[in-house]
Amino acid sequence: MPELVLAGVLLLHGVTDNRFWDRIVDVMAPISRRSVETLLLVTFAITLVQKTSAGENHQPPIQKQILLSSRSSWDGEPYKSYPPGQPELSVLRITLAPYTQLEWHSHAMPSAGYIVAGELTLERKKDGKKQRFRAGQAVSETVDMFHRGVAGSEPVVLVVFYAGSAGMLLTQHSHR
Repeated sequence: MPELVLAGVLLLHGVTDNRFWDRIVDVMAPISRRSVETLLLVTFAITLVQKTSAGENHQPPIQKQILLSSRSSWDGEPYKSYPPGQPELSVLRITLAPYTQLEWHSHAMPSAGYIVAGELTLERKKDGKKQRFRAGQAVSETVDMFHRGVAGSEPVVLVVFYAGSAGMLLTQHSHR
């Protein structure tokens, strides 16, 4: 029995060379059954710790992170409702050159943007309220409120998601 247990322990460690195996059996044969059980228990514990440690370094196949969940726009104005009619989603990738200042504009539907690169400052026309957003941040856009974006010293890349209705304009410009 102890030899079978020892064989299992050694196989866990990959010992397969016959000459080496013979020497180990000669040394281990006089060891009591209790010592073999202890050796088996320690080997099992080491194997378990190794497998657990390997699992900690492995990334799960799917990771998710909520970037934005909001009932109001960046300036604190609550969203009221979606536009009536057949829903239409639009996704735009927008790139702004450094120091670009967009025209005053508004959106008639809820929208959200994700800043991929650069830094963008949003400004509300009615009172000049401003907020800066950096790469990796998401922003909930204003609805029916004139505002503009101003790029920082590097190009800005953003992806904007619009939740409108079929045929709606995504942006309306101010008539100054």
